[in-house]
Amino acid sequence: MSEAAVHVARFNTAVTTGDWAVFLAALHPDAVMAFIGPPAGPFRGREAIAAAYAAQPPDDTIEIHGVRSDGSRDVITFAWSRGGTGTLTLLRRDGLVAEMTIAFD
Repeated sequence: MSEAAVHVARFNTAVTTGDWAVFLAALHPDAVMAFIGPPAGPFRGREAIAAAYAAQPPDDTIEIHGVRSDGSRDVITFAWSRGGTGTLTLLRRDGLVAEMTIAFD
C-alpha cells in the first residue's frame, strides 16, 4: 500500500471511529493543514490540527481516484463519500506528513 493510501486509510478510520490518535501521530509536530475553498485554517502544528478536527470533525470519508507521487510529495485526487471531489496534496518530512493542502472542486 502506498504512503498516500495509508494516509487516506488513517483519515477514513478516524472519520468512522471518531478516534484521531493514529492519524495525528502520523503528522509532523509542525505540520500545516490548509484548505483551498472553504474559509478554514491554515492550522499550524499537530495540536492545532487536532483541535480543528475536534471542533469540526469531518463526517464523510474519501475514496482515492488517482495518485501522483514525486519523492516526498503526493497529489491525490479523490471523491467524498457524500459527493463532491477534490485534491489532497501531502508533503512528508522525517517520515511524517508535514503539509496537507486540501482543495475542493
